Amino acid sequence: MLFTRKSLTLDGFTGFRALDDLDPMRIPQGPGVFVILRKGDFEPAFLSKSAAGTFKKRDPSLKREALEAEWVPDASVLYIGKASAGSQGNRGLRKQIQEFVDYGRGRPTVVWDARLIWQLRDALDLIIAWKELPASEVNPAEAAYHAAFVAEHGQLPFANLVQARPKK
Repeated sequence: MLFTRKSLTLDGFTGFRALDDLDPMRIPQGPGVFVILRKGDFEPAFLSKSAAGTFKKRDPSLKREALEAEWVPDASVLYIGKASAGSQGNRGLRKQIQEFVDYGRGRPTVVWDARLIWQLRDALDLIIAWKELPASEVNPAEAAYHAAFVAEHGQLPFANLVQARPKK
């Protein structure tokens, strides 16, 4: 699978909004997967300190060398994540994505995944897209997208630090 806007659209992803222009009410409430993409002309400029909030009093910032090592130069997709329904059935894409954006705006939250996104100077210009899925398909889909990305690029997307595995 090519991880481009066109291939993702053909695969059922929708949304494709800049993080800064995102209207949470337009995001589906159900479970699914989401991706963060860069525009074709986006060049990484790494901040020395992350714009993200702290999590359990931990600074989400990484050193420039670590960020450069994670960067995948020829990839449009910078992160592949999931939004489960949660144990109470009240989570989903809207809540997960809203928490992700809030985290990037410096609010403390439980979102620790994708923290590298918020060390990019123009992170709010990045594009987010999502694909709603039945709850039972979320974990296997995330794992399959991770595996396909690794097969194509030799490593995980920039902000994915742990490869998802299908839960048994």
